[in-house]
Amino acid sequence: QELRPKSLDIRQEELGDMVEKEMASTSEAIEDAVRRIEEMMSQARNESSGVKLEVNERILNSCTDLMKAIRLLVMTSTNLQKEIVESGRGAATTQEFYAKNSRWTEGLISASKAVGWGATQLVESADRVVLHMGKYEELIVCSHEIAASTAQLVAASKVKAEKSSRNLSRLQECSRNVNEMAANVVASTKSGQEQIEEKDTMDFSGMSLIKLKKEEMETQVKVLELEKRLEGERVRLGELRKQHYALAGAYDATEDGEAKPAPAPRRGILKKPPLAQKP
Repeated sequence: QELRPKSLDIRQEELGDMVEKEMASTSEAIEDAVRRIEEMMSQARNESSGVKLEVNERILNSCTDLMKAIRLLVMTSTNLQKEIVESGRGAATTQEFYAKNSRWTEGLISASKAVGWGATQLVESADRVVLHMGKYEELIVCSHEIAASTAQLVAASKVKAEKSSRNLSRLQECSRNVNEMAANVVASTKSGQEQIEEKDTMDFSGMSLIKLKKEEMETQVKVLELEKRLEGERVRLGELRKQHYALAGAYDATEDGEAKPAPAPRRGILKKPPLAQKP
């Protein structure tokens, strides 16, 4: 007992209550995330249009699908935990079972916290992206974090579950669905980022006359630089072709009376050069 790490400064009888509270807190965080995404969707439709609206809707829809998959995962995980406790506690109470398996219980609490935190971070990142105050890369990182925390929750639940448990197979299926939805968030984010960047590059509607003139001059400079570089590469290509034709012609021009170059002598019949004689 003295050698066991003091990872949680709580009494063992409180451990079971903490599991239930943490799972309930995670469920509430996910429900709140879904509501916030719906609000962001409504705000995006009012404040944006065209390509930006299309990108925002696609990203927020993929985030909503991910939240729904996480919600189902947490519900299934809760059912599996109840099944594990009921089949393993025997005559002991639920609190005594959690206290006896405190290390496993702490793993469940940690995994549940990670899932709830990942969902909250994803929504906050999506909010910043929709408001054009955040980075698309944040959404991608949050999606990867959610996939990792989901794997942690499944692994923690799988430790004490029966292999034939239906809830375990459902949980694994939910985990695969979460991974798929997280991949969809990454894909929609990357495609949206490319679409927005391409549009912003060619959008000159908000520029003043002086700004337009400056951009025009800078673009002309780039065009001249590229043309000069292109001309240099063409000259180099011409010289390479000239040398190639010269070498090919030297070997193939026997019809004009020119002899082919003599083959290189074999190494075995090379003569030793004469030694220098003393005066």
